[in-house]
Amino acid sequence: MALVGYMRVSTAEQKTDGQRDALIAAGVKDDARHLFEDHGVSGVKAVRPGLTKCLGSLRAGDTLVVAKLDRLGRSLGNLVQLFQELAEQGVGVRVLDNPMLSTDGNSSQAKLMLGIYGAFAEYERDLLRERTNVGLAAARARGRSGGRPRLLDSSKVQRAKELHAAGGMRPKEIADAVGVSLATLYRYLAKP
Repeated sequence: MALVGYMRVSTAEQKTDGQRDALIAAGVKDDARHLFEDHGVSGVKAVRPGLTKCLGSLRAGDTLVVAKLDRLGRSLGNLVQLFQELAEQGVGVRVLDNPMLSTDGNSSQAKLMLGIYGAFAEYERDLLRERTNVGLAAARARGRSGGRPRLLDSSKVQRAKELHAAGGMRPKEIADAVGVSLATLYRYLAKP
């Protein structure tokens, strides 16, 4: 039953010293087995190598300790999911700046708070989806459609297909002639 700490800072210039001090004061050992960190990694990013190693090291009975909840991530939905996954593995979570969210002590209270946070996260997602749909409908009503503008008009696509069919030019030369990348050329050539 180990205390395992995780620290994160968003930019390479920031330091984890304050988080490290708080985690050590909470009983986390200051070694590579018990303390993990990410430097210059946004909490929004799905890939956080330090967090991945940290989560992989946790065993049933361990407690993940963080100085602040936002060090684990910025999305409430992802945090709620992470807490649920850890609970299923028998791993507790201790949030030093918000003990009400700690599942290693009063798990009933933490479950209530996470349920409330989860409901707010779902509400926030629904509002965002509604706003997006209203905006898209308004744009369509004004004759605008979403997405990136086409790089090639129909005459350039036809020209590229003719050059490709003739076989006298390499694909890179054709792409340069019509003003697109090679990957874009292949995408247009693949369309019927």
